[in-house]
Amino acid sequence: MALPRRTERREDVYETCLENVVRSLGLDVPLEVEREDLWTWGHVVRAAIRDACRRGIVLSDESLDVLLRAAVHEPDLSFNRWFVEPALNAFGHRRVQIALLGYLRTGTDLERAGAARAWYWSALPLRMPVVRAKNGRATGQADTDDGSAVVAEWNEAALREFVSNEHVDVRRCILPGLSLRKSVYPPELHDLVDAAVATARSHPDEYIRHRVEHQVGD
Repeated sequence: MALPRRTERREDVYETCLENVVRSLGLDVPLEVEREDLWTWGHVVRAAIRDACRRGIVLSDESLDVLLRAAVHEPDLSFNRWFVEPALNAFGHRRVQIALLGYLRTGTDLERAGAARAWYWSALPLRMPVVRAKNGRATGQADTDDGSAVVAEWNEAALREFVSNEHVDVRRCILPGLSLRKSVYPPELHDLVDAAVATARSHPDEYIRHRVEHQVGD
């Protein structure tokens, strides 16, 4: 089953995110024009990001936060990649994943769900050599540190959040990327894996019940 649309959306926050992306990246998108609708304007901004990444762009440290906030608040799962990928190529996997982990741990429920959706793209290979951070670092240099510790932290935080947080969007968005294999976790978390499976199997949401059987069967 396809991941359902969110039950909760903040279009005002998303619109502000898009405006901040345009300003921070210096995109050639006029902010003063009358916008037909937010969905169309989002396409305009994302297209401008793609064009800038093809031509080459230098991103400030501020842009990391701006891009990831837009990714977290992007209402369409198909489009959050266009905010995550430039951040990955400029700043590296580790910084992006640490930032998303922060949203999962301390964000609102809307942000926790969005962070889980954005995490899906956080391991993409770096294929934008002309997208760089302002300090002039070559693409991928930020990944010299082992990122496995951050992934392990994410797995534990996501498991705990799935079990403890009853918000349906949070559970829907975490579950597809949540490993339910006990071998992924230290022994002290194995009971929590059982609790996650039991929670999902008995959940009133059809998507969650369907999804857990698919993952347990893998």
